[in-house]
Amino acid sequence: MNGSKVIISVLGKDRVGIIAAISGVLATHGGNILDISQTILEDYFTMIMMVDLSACDLAFPELKETLVKTGEGIGMQVNIQHTDTFDYMHRI
Repeated sequence: MNGSKVIISVLGKDRVGIIAAISGVLATHGGNILDISQTILEDYFTMIMMVDLSACDLAFPELKETLVKTGEGIGMQVNIQHTDTFDYMHRI
């Protein structure tokens, strides 16, 4: 399915359970993590994920809302966008 890949970014104060919370939402709804990078800068946690949503059981807006609410619940800012949109915004 074309356009099924998304980039998810997560940012906030480091705490236990961030990766578990975000990846749990993805696993529950059929998202497949293709690549992940995370780091901690002093007390701040940052993560970027490339995720395949071709088997996801939620429409993009509903998944986005679920991830944002999950992030808010753990004090994190979560952003999700299609790779097509990301590529268009960052082309030279």
